[in-house]
Amino acid sequence: MAVPRKVAAFRLPPLPTIGEIIKLFRLQAQKQLSQNFLLDLRLTDKIVRQAGELKNAHVCEVGPGPGGITRSILNADVAQLLLVEKDARFIPGLQMLSEAAPGKVHIVHGDILTYKMEKAFPKHLKKNWEDEPPDIHIIGNLPFSVSTPLIIKWLENVSSRDGPFIYGRTQMTLTFQKEVAERLTAKTGGKQRSRLSIMSQHLCTVENCFIIPGQAFVPQPEVDVAVVHFTPLVQPKIQQPFELVEKIVRSVFQFRRKYCCRGIGILFPESERLKKTEQLMMAADVDPTLRPVQLSMSHFRNLCNAYRKMCDEDPSLFAYNYREELRQKKKLPKNTSHSEEIEEENHL
Repeated sequence: MAVPRKVAAFRLPPLPTIGEIIKLFRLQAQKQLSQNFLLDLRLTDKIVRQAGELKNAHVCEVGPGPGGITRSILNADVAQLLLVEKDARFIPGLQMLSEAAPGKVHIVHGDILTYKMEKAFPKHLKKNWEDEPPDIHIIGNLPFSVSTPLIIKWLENVSSRDGPFIYGRTQMTLTFQKEVAERLTAKTGGKQRSRLSIMSQHLCTVENCFIIPGQAFVPQPEVDVAVVHFTPLVQPKIQQPFELVEKIVRSVFQFRRKYCCRGIGILFPESERLKKTEQLMMAADVDPTLRPVQLSMSHFRNLCNAYRKMCDEDPSLFAYNYREELRQKKKLPKNTSHSEEIEEENHL
């Protein structure tokens, strides 16, 4: 009786190197798009390993560029790979990879910030939110210019369980500037503690996996790069709407060097600011002399819950905009930047 042979793992056929692809299609990283190419396939393999077991998984790669990480994903023997690339110059090189992996690759020429991911994957992959994450992964070496707005967008999707999270607790493995990664993972009291820390950690388990030195990229950026892995939590640590949590956190960190009560104060019109601020701080049981970086997740949860109760009692409160009141009071032009407003306020 013949012994069944072990099926060999999928491997791409011999292809031009990433460097050769760049030369072949005359690709140059565009500084205005903050593009940096990662040519070392050992590093791209390491990024892909951080995503977990990808055999037979469905993967979306964001901004594949010349296709370094793409090769590593395909070599992980995925079932399907969706590539979303905004820059048309990279499409021919990606099509070469698609032809080398027949039936596995779908290329979308589009902007990930506007691409509708609700229909990106087969319906049968959907899992209940309480279950283990679906066999779906998002991976990307993100341009610096898009990384922060994109993760905020996806965190909002996590909160509402739509976009790529309509399928369940989809995991993400993404690159960020080292400093941004430190903000995403900063603990209470850390100097990098920020709005990103709270917004990401109250919705996800966030892991700073490893650092890639800047010299590994072409062209070399002025900063190092970190690989960060996100797994959405079954239950958010703050069970309030995303917009409410974001408003509280943004207000607190707007004055990160001052006492936290300073940022809380701008949630309220000037005419009742002192009274309402004291009322909120007392209801949340938060020491008003703590600095923003000293506030724990429990502090923010209490602040959000107390503020929600105040908004329920006075529905007009949530619509209040501190910056608009400041513009009106100081008669600042409508195109005045946020930093100019703060500078004007501090000066006065």
